[in-house]
Amino acid sequence: MSDKGKVEEILSAIEQLTVLELHELVKALEEKFGVSAAAPAVVQAAGPAAAEEVEEQTEFDVILKEIGAKKIQVIKVVRAVTGLGLKEAKAVVDEAPKPVKEGVSKEEADEVKAKLEEVGATVEVK
Repeated sequence: MSDKGKVEEILSAIEQLTVLELHELVKALEEKFGVSAAAPAVVQAAGPAAAEEVEEQTEFDVILKEIGAKKIQVIKVVRAVTGLGLKEAKAVVDEAPKPVKEGVSKEEADEVKAKLEEVGATVEVK
């Protein structure tokens, strides 16, 4: 059987799946190949063209990974960028790795990261 015949056979089998079976198939493919489906409901409704569109990330989380040697300076920066009180900011620093800011713009995430790295902390933006 040619490659085109295999693809047609697979597509024909997929067309006959229920929504629940299709969902299970997607999950199995994600686990097997270590990938993530962007938006399975949109892909199913809109067809293959929608699978090619990748939504650009607009919200980022700034995560304090390690505080480094200057704990007090890190606490001061955390207080400044979050508006938290001293006790709350200290708790964030003591519990690292911990999110400092969540759901912020790329610019704000980069700014917070730069301020924290300036005082010796290790930061990750997701």
